[in-house]
Amino acid sequence: MALTNRNIFNSMRYIFLLLFGVLLFSCNSDSKLEKEIQQIPMDVQIVRFDKEFADASPADLPVLKQRFPEFFPVQYHDSIWVQKLTDTLQNQLEDEVFKVFPEVQLIEDDIIPLFQHIKYYFPQFLTPLVVTVTSDVDYRNKVILADSMLVLALDNYLGSEHEFYGGIDKYIKKEMKPSQLIQDVAEVFSREYIKPPTNATFLGQIIYYGKMQYLKDVWLPKTSDADKMGYSEEEIQWSEENELYMWRYFVENELLYSTDQRLGARFINPAPFSKFYLEIDNDSPGMLGRYIGWQIVRAYMDNNDTTVQQLMITGADEIFNNSKYKPKK
Repeated sequence: MALTNRNIFNSMRYIFLLLFGVLLFSCNSDSKLEKEIQQIPMDVQIVRFDKEFADASPADLPVLKQRFPEFFPVQYHDSIWVQKLTDTLQNQLEDEVFKVFPEVQLIEDDIIPLFQHIKYYFPQFLTPLVVTVTSDVDYRNKVILADSMLVLALDNYLGSEHEFYGGIDKYIKKEMKPSQLIQDVAEVFSREYIKPPTNATFLGQIIYYGKMQYLKDVWLPKTSDADKMGYSEEEIQWSEENELYMWRYFVENELLYSTDQRLGARFINPAPFSKFYLEIDNDSPGMLGRYIGWQIVRAYMDNNDTTVQQLMITGADEIFNNSKYKPKK
């Protein structure tokens, strides 16, 4: 009996050492990769237009218009901008932005590593000019990429409970926090590299967003899964614990190859919760279709010898069929 126990112990010890070795090798490989990425030269220019506008007087308006013509549409008379320069609410908004983002360094610390990771995986990446603005809390256009300029509307990232967001739905304002800024920047750039779905099936749509989430995996390796989805820790935990049941629902109701446009509103678009039309709905987070698509893409990358660039142009059916995806139990 003692010999048997010893054999069991030795076997368990061997398995433990093997797993430890694999984990150590993986960590060392990841560390080596990150060090390589950190060495990529990255010259990022960040212009605080929001500060320059806040510090300007009406007499400075001609200079501002000359330097930043993109932000002064010709159809608007100068009187509009003069009024805005002296508007009390605008001044309060600027003050709140400066409290949260007092120095450009806070933005650089997130932007530069992200750009380095994008450059590593997509060498054709060209560094944009980064310009910060205020937007009267236009949360539908928080980050805009236009040609070689990246515009960040910082007044949309003051904190989920900020008083300026009082009239905004909870599921929207929960993402209006400083840590979400870099997630939104990554999402905007991901759209530059992902081939749009060639069909309107539910599977095609969730794989598209799954690719977007996977790019966050490789571009933002230190970010939690909750932040990548814009979820709370409770919401990501709910998603992980119910992954098998969600998948069964999609399969049993034959949703994967459905072209019903209502599925976007139910499972893909930002929403307070997902719509299974079951009792669990109120407990569920929104965008669970994206979450499932993400897990399928992760499985595909784990089980196939391919590159991130190749993933971007691979069709949804091929990804799904070769993913060997098995939801967590």
